Amino acid sequence: MARRTPLHARPRERSRTTPERGVRGRSRRPGGEGNTRLTSSLGAVLLVLLFLEGLTIVSIGSLLTPHIVIGVLLIPPVLLKIASTSWRMVRYYMGHREYRRKGPPAPLLRILGPVIVVLTVVLLASGVGLVVGAPTSWRPQLFTIHRASFVLWFAAMAIHVLGHLVETARFAPRDFIPYTRRQVNGASSRQWALAAALTLGVIAAFAVLPYAANWRASFFG
Repeated sequence: MARRTPLHARPRERSRTTPERGVRGRSRRPGGEGNTRLTSSLGAVLLVLLFLEGLTIVSIGSLLTPHIVIGVLLIPPVLLKIASTSWRMVRYYMGHREYRRKGPPAPLLRILGPVIVVLTVVLLASGVGLVVGAPTSWRPQLFTIHRASFVLWFAAMAIHVLGHLVETARFAPRDFIPYTRRQVNGASSRQWALAAALTLGVIAAFAVLPYAANWRASFFG
């Protein structure tokens, strides 16, 4: 007659639930990582656009129109990135568990965050003002503000990029790789948000083209 193993001696079945994946076969709610994926994807796209924008500065006289077009194209993705990072900050300071577990950025990056937001808004607003709506008498002042804010913004942004480079490289592709995109819900929504921001940027860039041509003619004669 076979002996029955006592209950206390039987190996316990491993739980199908883990902190990382939840129930096996199901995706986690977006939470902190969903926000990080969106922010990182936006960061990667903005790095490419800012690199192209930087190339136009090398020969601004002949590349003024591309400079203006790319600058306007940047605005919707930049606003979406500001929104995503602000959301993370609010959730962190409200004590949301996932954002608390992820922790805050390094102290220097936390200090630079609001500074970069202000400088970015000033830089883009002064550029748009120069091209679209500023009276001729205001142009020298706006041009000075645009140049000065760019110098300060570039210095702050260089530190920001270096501080987030590893995180961006790690999380930016995750919504675009079949295996990793299934791990966190909302990948399609985040991709649509990114696509919508770029589409709005393209529409705005085309809308500003006539102003760019007129401004170039009046500025360079």
